[in-house]
Amino acid sequence: MKRLILAAAALTSLLTLGAGAANAAEIVRGGAPTAAISSVVTVPAGYDTIYVSGMTPPMIVDKGDPALTATFGDTKTQTMGVLGRIEEALKSQGATMGDVVMMRVLLVGDPAKGGKMDFAGMMEAYKTFFGTAAQPNKPSRITSQVSSLVAPGMLVEIEVQAARKPK
Repeated sequence: MKRLILAAAALTSLLTLGAGAANAAEIVRGGAPTAAISSVVTVPAGYDTIYVSGMTPPMIVDKGDPALTATFGDTKTQTMGVLGRIEEALKSQGATMGDVVMMRVLLVGDPAKGGKMDFAGMMEAYKTFFGTAAQPNKPSRITSQVSSLVAPGMLVEIEVQAARKPK
C-alpha cells in the first residue's frame, strides 16, 4: 500500500513537471539552416496569434519632377516598403519580425523583366529582415506570381501570421 501511494505521488510530480515543460514550449522552426525560409514551423498551444492583412507598397513621389510623378519602384524597393509596413503593424501589437511564422508573398510580373516575377529582387529585401545576425528567425513562406494587384504599378503584396508568448 505504501509503495502504491509513493508511486502515485511520483506520477503526480512527473505530470506536474511535464505540464510546466509544455507551458514553457518554444516555437520550433525546421529546415536546412542555410535555407532562406523555414520548411516547417510549429507553434505550441498558448501563444498569441497575430494576422497581418496583405500589405502593399507605399507610393514614392519624385520631388524633382514638376508633375510630382508617383511610382512604387521596382520589386526590391516595393518589398522593402511592404516589409517596413508589416514591421510597423507588428510593433503596434507588441510583436516583431522575429515573431513571423508564416508569410504569403504575391508578386506581379515585372514588365522590365519580360513579365516574369522578380524573385531575386524580392529576396534581396527579404534577407534584410529575416535570417540575419540581428534577427535570425525565418518564417515558412509561399511566393506566387499573380496577374495584377489593386493599383497599376504595384508588384508586391505580402501577408503574414505571427505568434508570440502572451504578455
